[in-house]
Amino acid sequence: MELETGGGEHGRGMERKRATYADLEALPDNVVGEIIGGVLYASPRPAGPHGVAAFQLGFELEGPFGRGRNGPGGWVLLGEPELHLGEDVLVPDLSGWHRERLPRPTSHVAYSVVPDWVCEVLSPSTRSLDRKEKLPVYAREGVRHVWLVDPKPRTLEVYRLEGASYVLLATYEGKGPVRAEPFEAIELELAFLWDDR
Repeated sequence: MELETGGGEHGRGMERKRATYADLEALPDNVVGEIIGGVLYASPRPAGPHGVAAFQLGFELEGPFGRGRNGPGGWVLLGEPELHLGEDVLVPDLSGWHRERLPRPTSHVAYSVVPDWVCEVLSPSTRSLDRKEKLPVYAREGVRHVWLVDPKPRTLEVYRLEGASYVLLATYEGKGPVRAEPFEAIELELAFLWDDR
């Protein structure tokens, strides 16, 4: 079984044992484990700017979209859910489903219902994994919207699935405010993501 750390390139063409869920469970608690294409990836737990951006974004979206407070509601939003997509196991920083597609999120440990939106917060150790390995899985499974948040240059990239691939709708920089699909019903202050208020 092959283990990749961070999001480095792994050798192609060599015989290897496909990772199993037992391999994922055997990882220590201080890493996030994922299985993509039969390869087990272990990434450090979110910290620093990565953790702040993910937490703040989830907090900003939950009121208007999760609870319907000063917004339309109708969404189930979760941080670091374990997604079982075909044979792949992915853990995005944030995911969202229209409530009618996932009415009872608390009864699940792992989710096989494909999200309507995912957000990956990029860090040096996960940037390649998020872009090169995870995006094609999200496209294959039909995740309609993907956001890539990068705290270092302070950018938000917004993608929409069109056909079999993603189209970049917009790249936002700095402090905002912005309106971004699928949450364009509210203005999002990007300054909160960078803890730059």
